[in-house]
Amino acid sequence: MRGLKLGLSRREMVLAGGFALAGCASGTTSLGLSGAPKLYYLGQAKVFSLDPAGKPVTLVDDSPKDGSRSTGVNDGIAIHDRTKQIFWTNMGKAAERDGYIMRCDRDGSNVTTIVKPGGTFTPKQLKIDETAGKLYWSDREGMAIQRCNLDGSGIETIVTTGSPTKDKGKQANWCVGIALDPARGHVYWTQKGGDNAGEGVIRRANMKMPAGAKAANRGDILTLFSRLPEPIDLDLDLKSRQMYWTDRGDNTISRAPMDATDYDPARRIDRTILVRGLKEAIGIALDLPRNRMAYTSLGGEVGIANLDGSNAKMLATDQGMLTGIAWA
Repeated sequence: MRGLKLGLSRREMVLAGGFALAGCASGTTSLGLSGAPKLYYLGQAKVFSLDPAGKPVTLVDDSPKDGSRSTGVNDGIAIHDRTKQIFWTNMGKAAERDGYIMRCDRDGSNVTTIVKPGGTFTPKQLKIDETAGKLYWSDREGMAIQRCNLDGSGIETIVTTGSPTKDKGKQANWCVGIALDPARGHVYWTQKGGDNAGEGVIRRANMKMPAGAKAANRGDILTLFSRLPEPIDLDLDLKSRQMYWTDRGDNTISRAPMDATDYDPARRIDRTILVRGLKEAIGIALDLPRNRMAYTSLGGEVGIANLDGSNAKMLATDQGMLTGIAWA
């Protein structure tokens, strides 16, 4: 998109429908990648699945055309390991508090809105804490980290990074990516900043609210990185204690230690760039048992690589705007 001189930012182009969503993946090829799991990922108003072995893309859910729910823009996806239910967020219109969260069965049946429009502002990446039975997501324009029960009840705001009214338009406060470390009781998130503005941060806090604290005044928030180009989605390798993220500022995938000590967040030098040259990098999902990761871009790419970035391949291209991705 950088080559298009339309007088709009990337975000404005996306929300204005700057890409046409294709119904199939013209770039899908047979790569000899056999075995479960499959990939599930999001188009603007669709949910797709793809077998990395090279089988055709399958349309799991297509937003209804009867107006029963707003199309908006899908963003974050997570799949429950036991029930195989698919959960995803929809940002709605960025300027309005009309974001919502959907759920369906793995085959696309029983599509249900579990968080009604307005239950969240602009929900982005989504993760599941299966043991606790909770969904967690970042709310961009809402400038918050939120969670709820798996049926959408009990919505809580556990972190706020600004006021949607007083701080409107301050992209440095926008929460985008999210990842969980339930065993240690930690939630991680990104704040992206402006387009490639060097304002991006990665932060961590306890999942449990400190005694006497509120979402806006928690004393347990730790900044792990600052001055990143524009970090978007997150995933964690809890065994090796590495965090992986996409960055739409320099269109890369990176990783770094989760537990660095005695560091300046603005001067860390242990970020390793693994994949370069994506077309507006956004989604990332790790398949740890098979030592691989998958990623998407707003430019319509679905890619796969080893966790160290080697053997990177494109499984699909030219799919229009793509966002979140998950393995199941």
